[in-house]
Amino acid sequence: MVAYRPTATARVAKDMPRTDITVTPDETLTGGRCLVGSEPVRHCMLWAQRAQRRAQAAWNARMAPALAQLNGPVMHSTRDEAPGLLASVAHQLEAHHAPAVCPVPHALSTAVWAPLAMHERAAHQAATAAQEPLEQVPAHRQTAGDEPEKRGPGRPPKAPVSLEPAQQALEAARRAHERRAPPRAQGATRIRGIGHDDHCVDLARGGRRNGHLMAAAIHAHMEPVRALAQHEGLRHSGLERMEKAARVVPNMPATRAFVSGDGRPQGDPLALTPPASFAMHAQRLPASDLDRVAQTRSVSAGEALRELAERRRTPRFAPRGALSQMSPAVQDQLQQRAKTLAEVCQRSRAKVEGRNGSWSRRNHQLRGLDLPRKRECLTAMHNFFLTRPDGTTAAERCFGQKPRSMCASILESVALPPAPLSPPRLP
Repeated sequence: MVAYRPTATARVAKDMPRTDITVTPDETLTGGRCLVGSEPVRHCMLWAQRAQRRAQAAWNARMAPALAQLNGPVMHSTRDEAPGLLASVAHQLEAHHAPAVCPVPHALSTAVWAPLAMHERAAHQAATAAQEPLEQVPAHRQTAGDEPEKRGPGRPPKAPVSLEPAQQALEAARRAHERRAPPRAQGATRIRGIGHDDHCVDLARGGRRNGHLMAAAIHAHMEPVRALAQHEGLRHSGLERMEKAARVVPNMPATRAFVSGDGRPQGDPLALTPPASFAMHAQRLPASDLDRVAQTRSVSAGEALRELAERRRTPRFAPRGALSQMSPAVQDQLQQRAKTLAEVCQRSRAKVEGRNGSWSRRNHQLRGLDLPRKRECLTAMHNFFLTRPDGTTAAERCFGQKPRSMCASILESVALPPAPLSPPRLP
């Protein structure tokens, strides 16, 4: 299996159709430092190799052989802000850099939401503890004739039990808990709003979003969270983490401009006239993006997005629409181009977090990812063996060619043992 992956990759890469490549490089620490990269649209793992450092030279040495097998330029990269990786993508690949949105909500969650949740849980526990004395103290009972309870000889009369201090403590604990609950809910709402606003298309109206307005909307969510953190007296380290995450927000509009400019400096490859070009970027691209987002939701949650995408798409193909005069072939090319541009706008590197993230549930049953042979075997299994519901493997989606069966190749390379003697020899 170790020898199968390079051989099969070289075989399917020969006839790979030319296509624009999107990569998501990242560093994982499972089994030692490992530099990995994948093609997120087709979910194909391109490289996964150990490294002592994560400098620019280390990234170039691992990316160059893997990308040389692909037929097409790398036009887009979604990754973090590591200096070595930033320099490698800018100078070696000469590709557009799209900052990942994941660090922003994650930084806000760890810096603000988690401490607020801890304070709320502590206040709830204090309210529960203040309730216990009131439940344990028995009610002061009197006889039917309002006479004091009978006591034995020599016993002093029992003083009436005062519940006022316990009730005051309970009210104070409840007020503290009520004060802690709204800030936590507000912080969680703001964090979810950042992920909702970081889309090329407005999920509520279906229109294309302006990059600068999108960045302003994200800042509008971050400012109340920053004020909330200062008001609650959270740690200074959390505020520094928030400021570090906020640095990537001004770079997000560049990705929207990159997608709106058709992803390439030379302009529109279909040479569309202004009405059709407007329909492409104002109608087809948002509709394709809505379809892509709907695939990530449940069936019920994605139904509204699919209906909105259909309403945005249909009028342009009406008898008097801007795209009605085009031939079916050009319409198909336009649809494919809109789908490609929608897939270019990858918001996170979650698919390459890989053996620290989504792939860990599949690959961590057995440890030992620091072993090169095991790492190669797991990568080959991911690219050439695992299939999606449509029956395609990651290598088939990436290279456009169906690879040879892994099981058949392994069986041919394994020497079968000789047949046993018949009849067996007696001892």
